[in-house]
Amino acid sequence: MSQEQLMLEAEVGKNQIGLIERGEVNSTISTVNALAKALEVEPFELLKF
Repeated sequence: MSQEQLMLEAEVGKNQIGLIERGEVNSTISTVNALAKALEVEPFELLKF
């Protein structure tokens, strides 16, 4: 999935997605939840290190 498609489906700004991917910001739980829903995974899957 492209950043643009994820941005549209999760309703999260494209810049925010890039910052998250690079580990430059900490996300709120609501952002994690929105991204998980768009990616069709459970939120905890996005929090594994």
